[in-house]
Amino acid sequence: MTPELLRPRRLSPGARVAVVAPSGPVPEDRLRAGLDILRGWDLDPVVAPHVLDTHPTLGHLAGSDADRARDLTEAWCDPSVSAVVCARGGYGAQRMVDLVDWTAIRAAGPKVFVGYSDVTALHEAFARRVGLATLHGPMVAAAAFLKDTRTQESLRATLFAPESVRTLGLESARALVPGRARGVTLGGCLALLAADLGTPHARRSARGGLLLLEDTGEEPYRLDRMLTQLLRSGWLDGVAGIGLGSWEECGPYEDVRAVLLDRLGPLGVPVLEQLGFGHHESAPTIPLGLPAVLDTESATLTLDVPALA
Repeated sequence: MTPELLRPRRLSPGARVAVVAPSGPVPEDRLRAGLDILRGWDLDPVVAPHVLDTHPTLGHLAGSDADRARDLTEAWCDPSVSAVVCARGGYGAQRMVDLVDWTAIRAAGPKVFVGYSDVTALHEAFARRVGLATLHGPMVAAAAFLKDTRTQESLRATLFAPESVRTLGLESARALVPGRARGVTLGGCLALLAADLGTPHARRSARGGLLLLEDTGEEPYRLDRMLTQLLRSGWLDGVAGIGLGSWEECGPYEDVRAVLLDRLGPLGVPVLEQLGFGHHESAPTIPLGLPAVLDTESATLTLDVPALA
């Protein structure tokens, strides 16, 4: 069964927030703009040493694997830091996740962790190796965070007043498969969840959980392939319910929807689509690791408890 995880504490004005880059290179102008938003919330953002690095030979990475892992470990273990927020996604978290000092991170205690997309690999690691609930939310240099007020306000409310955002998702949500289910939230980017299968610390199944899925830039046949891999591996056996976010640049939505219905419908569990989290232009923050209810009649995903303690 998918266990409920430990909630970190909510933030207070003046809290120090570390920004790390576990995946792709970060445009400096977008980073500066995101930091200004955090300062406007009366937070104190500090940038990890290697956030603006680029790998010497692999331009799709923000510096070396060892440096990116060290930045995350050191930021987490800094007692003055209350939260760690990722600068952007892209690709690279899988390469550094096993280089992070998870023993030191467990010893440092719970903190807020925020990111999405490629950061799914780290959400899974925090769940499995630390037992910590995390926030599937916007990153400091992400376009949605810089441009969309609703995206900003969803994260801000979650950080400072989490009891005010217990019902999650956008008004576009609707039933793909009707029903009501209770479970603990998990998930993120479909491609990263499929890629995690068979690795030493991977979650063995989503049994008993409310699985949240989204992705970007994957054609319908590739979404089919990844969902089929999750099905064939048994990873989806016993899942309680499924919430679907955005599928930006994955082709016409009717084609994507046909694949989702074909692959997920036979599971016989409630499926709520178009919740909007992920790579959407307006992306709500979704906590992972907490008990919730998914109800397709009311088209809602509702947390039993606030995201942060």
